[in-house]
Amino acid sequence: MRSKKLLVVMTIALILVFSLEAAAQAKKINNIGQYTFARVRGKIPTPEVMKMLVERYSADIKIGFEQAGYGFLYEPFIEQLKTAQFEDTTWNVGETVKWMLFRSKGMVKVSGELEWAGKKPVEVFAIKVKDGFKTYTFIIPKPCGNIALKGMVEEIPEAICSLKVSPAKANINDPITVDMSGTQYAKSMKVEIFDKQGNRVASKDLTPEAARWQTKLDNPGEYTFKGSAVNVAGKPSTNPCEAKVYINYPPVAKVEPSCTTCTNMYGKPITFDASGSSDPDGEVTRVVFELQDPSGQVIDSYNATSKPFTWQKTLYKEGTFTVSVTAYDSDGAVSAATEDSRKSFTVTRKKFFGVIEAGAMLAHGGSQYDLPSYVPYLYLRPGFFAWLNPDKVSMTLTAGAGMPLKGSPWKAVIMGELLANFHFGKVYLGLGPGFSTKELSDQYNRKSGVDGVGQLGVTLFNNYVRMSHLFFEFRAPIGRNFEDHHKMGIGFRYCF
Repeated sequence: MRSKKLLVVMTIALILVFSLEAAAQAKKINNIGQYTFARVRGKIPTPEVMKMLVERYSADIKIGFEQAGYGFLYEPFIEQLKTAQFEDTTWNVGETVKWMLFRSKGMVKVSGELEWAGKKPVEVFAIKVKDGFKTYTFIIPKPCGNIALKGMVEEIPEAICSLKVSPAKANINDPITVDMSGTQYAKSMKVEIFDKQGNRVASKDLTPEAARWQTKLDNPGEYTFKGSAVNVAGKPSTNPCEAKVYINYPPVAKVEPSCTTCTNMYGKPITFDASGSSDPDGEVTRVVFELQDPSGQVIDSYNATSKPFTWQKTLYKEGTFTVSVTAYDSDGAVSAATEDSRKSFTVTRKKFFGVIEAGAMLAHGGSQYDLPSYVPYLYLRPGFFAWLNPDKVSMTLTAGAGMPLKGSPWKAVIMGELLANFHFGKVYLGLGPGFSTKELSDQYNRKSGVDGVGQLGVTLFNNYVRMSHLFFEFRAPIGRNFEDHHKMGIGFRYCF
């Protein structure tokens, strides 16, 4: 019983298989023109006539394409037919078409697969319609104007790589834009960057949807950007696809101060020379100087825009200063900080000076001896000057001789003094002890001794290395008769 059921099932299965195979086979036809889609009048149809018929029956063609399941091809077919090349060819015996539009009882119909089984080939027009990467071949038998799909070929074009890189010249770490959006027929793209020695320094995978990339290069030199593209079939592009970028070498900054141990250069110009700055592949166009004080604070700067790139600066402060320079080239590249671009120097102020004082002095005479009230003297006193607190407090030590402008009994005198000077801008007041010998012969009872000395002076000239003063001086005796021993005068002091 079970064997009979199995036999029945196998028989039904075989019948279904044979039926499907028979349905899948192309239907053979040996005549054409009985079910015409659009009758062609005349013996020799032309492409112009065919185009006219297609335009006339466009609505029916749309119905037929939709029935065949190719509605998506209707618009490309109608549009491309206007400029399509009609090829004279034949539908040979044994060749098949996928389907054919025909008309039966006035209605548009679509056949299944058909095989031409006539005695001789049928003359047809062949036209090609493209949709995406697919090319469809249609034939139109000349006698009947039916439209048949003969076949389809998928033509995947090779990818065409396009690579644009900008800018072509840049500075270190400037943004560089890679653009492969012009690449055609690509599924994916890739760009690789190689240095001049051929070493790969970077790469990036791109897609048609994300075809741009921005990168930076941190070393100078020439770089080659190589692009490649792969089509949907996985075949790489073969057309040349590369660009070159040159990364500018930055300039090299160098500075030399006119002195590093700038002794007594307070108030004197110091020159900073950056003419030794250079650029390996261009030209230095400007140099920026920056000056820092001993605490590290920037106190001044200077922008030199022409050669020889020097800066002269006068400092009114002692200590160790630092000058640094930054060089710029014609492409805007900036130098890096190096030992040569940053130098320290120490500025000192002159505090000890040699002194020459000269002037005129009046020494008191004495009426009791039938002497004139005052006798003029000329004096010359060498010595020393020292700043205790520059521009505020100083000290002078001088000693020298005074010569009377009258003869006996007047004698030459020896004078000396040690003064503390208090400066108020250009004016100063000096106070301190002094010493002077007697200015008359012994019979006049004059004495040598200590004086209290006062000076009121004004600075005539001061360039911090040389100074000159004009002063009034008064010498009052200590421990001796004031009437007989006081003196006064004016003087000129030169400090060197």
